[in-house]
Amino acid sequence: MRPAAIFTGLTGMVVVAGLLMAGEARLRGGAVGEETTSAEETATAAEAAPAAGKAAAISDDQAEMIARSAEPAVPPAPDPGGDVAPKPANIAQKAETTAGQAAGPAAKKPMELARPMVENAGMLSFGERKLQLTGIVPTPADRICGPAGRQWPCGMMAKTALRQLLRNRSVTCDVETAEWKETVTAACRLGTQDLGSWLAENGWAEAAAGSPLAGIAETARQAGKGVYGADPRRK
Repeated sequence: MRPAAIFTGLTGMVVVAGLLMAGEARLRGGAVGEETTSAEETATAAEAAPAAGKAAAISDDQAEMIARSAEPAVPPAPDPGGDVAPKPANIAQKAETTAGQAAGPAAKKPMELARPMVENAGMLSFGERKLQLTGIVPTPADRICGPAGRQWPCGMMAKTALRQLLRNRSVTCDVETAEWKETVTAACRLGTQDLGSWLAENGWAEAAAGSPLAGIAETARQAGKGVYGADPRRK
């Protein structure tokens, strides 16, 4: 073999070996760079992990805000039309209830009234306050009954009969308040005895129009009791 050919072959082998060594060095350098990068990323992630843990801990106020934001939205109330502003249902209902209670009369309840004075058969007085018994027409104290020549003061006798029944005792009346003004109409009882029923049953007062005591008063009239009969003083 010629010397020139041998030299050329050796030179080529040296060049190839150099190229292989350079390539191996580059490969090693890239692996080291990747390992360095991975290590840096791992360290960064490790540092970020505690920060993320701290961010996960929120206050009670923040938790309440998050819970409220998660609640479903309430649909708006339908537009009533016109220029009238819609009212919440609960406020409108409360306002209507309050207005109804204010417009309605106060409820009557049994109240004990001490020692009434008898104005006539059907009218009681408590000082300046007066009370007319329900269901009857009070018999005036100056009423005169009976035919000519046999007349008698039936109004005064009816008043006396009611006074003897009460005998200055307290009664229970269904009134709105114990401090009313002027005259009120109410049912009153002496124990369990209704005063209006007692007057109608004994003929000392007539029943008012449409009163449930009409039947009792008619029975007393047919029996000639009280103002429908003769002077009881002559019996």
